[in-house]
Amino acid sequence: MLGLGTEHIYYFYLSPVDMRKGFNGLSGLVYEHIEQVKGENVVYAFINKQKDKLKPLHWQSGGFVLYYKRLEKGIFEFPKYDIKEGLIVLSYTEMIMILDGINIVNIKKNSRYLSSKKS
Repeated sequence: MLGLGTEHIYYFYLSPVDMRKGFNGLSGLVYEHIEQVKGENVVYAFINKQKDKLKPLHWQSGGFVLYYKRLEKGIFEFPKYDIKEGLIVLSYTEMIMILDGINIVNIKKNSRYLSSKKS
């Protein structure tokens, strides 16, 4: 069972990563960011150049947990971003949809709440 949930903040690392990297190699790529958000429930998702392997990494009491998903067919589809390198934030729903093979590029989320506050 995955230990990931809605209480986590999901960051997608935009540059392709060598999937031979383990805990130390992957955490080293986002070390500065990890230091800034220490103590928060963060998950970093790394993808390879072919976009058929994904490694989510997160801190859980006492150490890092690393998940690994390799697709037998197809690729993980992420929206296109103009940023050359860095991190973008994904919602829990987006992360699960990506892991399930759903293309989130053209997904439209309907608003479920309207404020009744008067100006």
